Amino acid sequence: MINNALFYTCSLIEFITRKTKHTHKEVIAFLGMDVDRIYKYHDVFHCEPIEKVADDFIRRCNIGTGNTDYITSCRYDVPDYWDIGEVFQRLVEDCYPTEMYIDGIKDVFGSWLAVRISNYNSDLYYQSRDYLAECYKAGELLVA
Repeated sequence: MINNALFYTCSLIEFITRKTKHTHKEVIAFLGMDVDRIYKYHDVFHCEPIEKVADDFIRRCNIGTGNTDYITSCRYDVPDYWDIGEVFQRLVEDCYPTEMYIDGIKDVFGSWLAVRISNYNSDLYYQSRDYLAECYKAGELLVA
């Protein structure tokens, strides 16, 4: 069963990352305690278009434009933010107990693996959730 709060939070972070051209780690730092707020009130935020919610948080947290662009350099079809949000959601679910999801979100989005997943010229984001979780835990990409 999908954890809607986790899925929405991860997807919104991915959306904000793309829109502001910041790294995931930078967006997490800008959002600070608002990560918890997004998770807690996901059902309220989900009632509005994600674009509006993202704009509200971008203004609220004073997130300017960065220089990290995961999209323009992609030579292939770019997965949408919902798809990548689900990749991150599964990674948090697989590596953290439920009561630590907020810490998990911050850790996962701030990790080396978040940078690697966002390279859409590779196939890493298509890999199995088990493989991604094991790589995250090991701190490196594992060779089969």
